[in-house]
Amino acid sequence: MAHDLTRLGIVVGACLASLIAVQLLHWILLRIGRRVRFFHDLAQRAHRPFQVLAVAYTLDVGLRSSGLTGGWRGPVIHVLDLVAIGAGAWLFTGLLFVIEDLALTRYRTDVEDNQQARTVQTQIQVIRRITAVTVAVFAAGAMLMTFHEARIIGTSLLASAGVAAAIAAFAANALLSNMIAGLQIAFGKSLRLDDVVVINGEWGRIEDITLTYIVLHIWDDRRLILPTSWFTSHPFENWTRSESSLLGAVELDVDWAAPVDQLRDELRAVLTHTEMWDGRVSVLQVTDAVNGNVHLRALVSAANAPTLWDLRCHVREQLVAWLRDHHPEALPKVRAEVGAEVRPTGDGGPPAPRTDVDARVFGGDAQGVRRARDFTGPIPPVPATAQGRVPVDQIPLARTEPATPEA
Repeated sequence: MAHDLTRLGIVVGACLASLIAVQLLHWILLRIGRRVRFFHDLAQRAHRPFQVLAVAYTLDVGLRSSGLTGGWRGPVIHVLDLVAIGAGAWLFTGLLFVIEDLALTRYRTDVEDNQQARTVQTQIQVIRRITAVTVAVFAAGAMLMTFHEARIIGTSLLASAGVAAAIAAFAANALLSNMIAGLQIAFGKSLRLDDVVVINGEWGRIEDITLTYIVLHIWDDRRLILPTSWFTSHPFENWTRSESSLLGAVELDVDWAAPVDQLRDELRAVLTHTEMWDGRVSVLQVTDAVNGNVHLRALVSAANAPTLWDLRCHVREQLVAWLRDHHPEALPKVRAEVGAEVRPTGDGGPPAPRTDVDARVFGGDAQGVRRARDFTGPIPPVPATAQGRVPVDQIPLARTEPATPEA
């Protein structure tokens, strides 16, 4: 009996020695990690699983080599084997996470041009979840194989592998489709973390991408959770796929007496005095004139979707206030003509020509010409004239057939 207690004491002492060695290694990695982040992350993620693995492995080896006997020996060694397998999987997953975090540190998302960084983060996040699930599945399989009954069942399943595979594929149809969709999204670059999207009229930011679902953080702090396969089978708007800057419209209904030219100048003044405007687009156009009102659309630009929302609200407020204070006659009204003939006022002469770059979306300035080229293809070369080149604002945006001369 005393001899068995001595052997057991040696095994316990070996476990304590292994814990002390793991703790010393942890302190060393922390000190090195003050200068190198990789070792700091390694110390944080690998400390606990390495402790469990060291204790389980030391006890397992000690009990097997100590010669201790008894009815408890077999079940205890079996439990230690299970713990060692689980701790090894835990440690391996932690090491993979450290490597993935090291790759993420090379790509910053807190800069303006972060499309490549968000793409890499999305891919690494999906790969991280796949590796974690894969390691967990292999660890569970290794644990089951330590049971004799599980090995017998596994041998029986191998004999009917076709039937088992069909049953498993049918049962995991939804799970597998979502996992495949997650891989398509991660490596197809149709969706990234922090992308601003519109789904069923709700716009928000992609907050999380998993193997089975995607979380959309809506602008009012709600969360819309959709299965990953939804994004591969339904259309959606991605406002930041190529760049984060956006165009937004502010629409107003005014009276026919509204001074459009002055309103266009006021729009430019409002945008010039706010930091929300990125300086790209400032356009005011009459898009409709029916039913007694004139429909105006002011097109503005901002660096991102939240800023654009605030900018549109700001522009709408300022234009409404300007019309109310300076041109109340331009506010929408209902007219009724009773017998009197309405005659136009003024001298009747033709209006003075005016060139205003804020009156054209697809032209007027370099941005407008570039936007027209994006939607119509390459612009035809400018023909030379006797007086020189045709001005930029006269470049045709689309080819038209010549009018048929009258007989």
